[in-house]
Amino acid sequence: MNKDIIRENLSSCLTDTSSLKLPGRIRGKVRDIYDLGDSILLITTDRQSAFDRVLASVPFKGQVLNQVSAFWFGRTEDIIPNHVISIPDPNVTLAMKCKVFPVEFIMRGYLTGSTSTSAWTLYNNGDRNICGNVLPDGMVKNQKFPEPIITPTTKSEEHDESITPEEIVDQKLMSQDEWDKASDIAMKLFRRGMEIASEHGLILVDTKYELGRDGNGNIILVDEIHTPDSSRYWISDSYQHLFKNGEEPENIDKEFLRLWFRDNCDPYNDEELPKAPDELVVELSSRYIKLYEMITGKVFKPENDGDPIERLKRNLSSFIT
Repeated sequence: MNKDIIRENLSSCLTDTSSLKLPGRIRGKVRDIYDLGDSILLITTDRQSAFDRVLASVPFKGQVLNQVSAFWFGRTEDIIPNHVISIPDPNVTLAMKCKVFPVEFIMRGYLTGSTSTSAWTLYNNGDRNICGNVLPDGMVKNQKFPEPIITPTTKSEEHDESITPEEIVDQKLMSQDEWDKASDIAMKLFRRGMEIASEHGLILVDTKYELGRDGNGNIILVDEIHTPDSSRYWISDSYQHLFKNGEEPENIDKEFLRLWFRDNCDPYNDEELPKAPDELVVELSSRYIKLYEMITGKVFKPENDGDPIERLKRNLSSFIT
């Protein structure tokens, strides 16, 4: 997409949906969730989060995330059913309610990352046992693991904490049977994601999944899947050359935004953060759109016909009381 179109929409991002007057609102870092009784509406906004806080607003980001998730939900429903009922708006998913496990299933294919809980940060600080995965000495940043690993975390509104499978069971967050089934599903989802990403010139580096039980007790996939918010993607063609030369891979996710904030402030502890430069935001939006087009094989069609709230009111009129 022409970056001029993105620049024109810097001031019309979808950042707050409270004016819709929908019931049971819960504001997440990126999504606004509305409780409709027997189902929920997940509205994916253009808010950009990292380091457990909102950093910026990125044009078209919410639409990309919602539609990328819809693509992946469709490509993985043979592995596990998901919570999607319908997609009534480019930014919205109508989903069934379920009881979500209080654990996030973090899948990693490569030793990388920049946050305090990333595999590379922990490894570089001397840790060799990461959430029950014993890693050998001598690995280097951005190296591929022989086999993907799972590094679960507890779910928290403030800051997710790493945890081992044994601790999950001991703390009764999940039963052993639930963990065995859910972790197997997570591994199958990640392998499917890596396979499809590879077919489209991408490396799915790491990601997270959320799982839960529906009203009938079945384990289902919820939240989002393989989006640039929940996942890290690299360009596959250049990975080997850059890795051999000790250079960072070409990424197509929000990692460069993380790095900018990390270099310009203390994003975990500073009360106020600097404003992300407009060109950085434009570039991030462009990367989100590029990822959508690479994965789906479709040309991105932005929903920029005026005020996004007015569009939501039209498309969600049957849910608004």
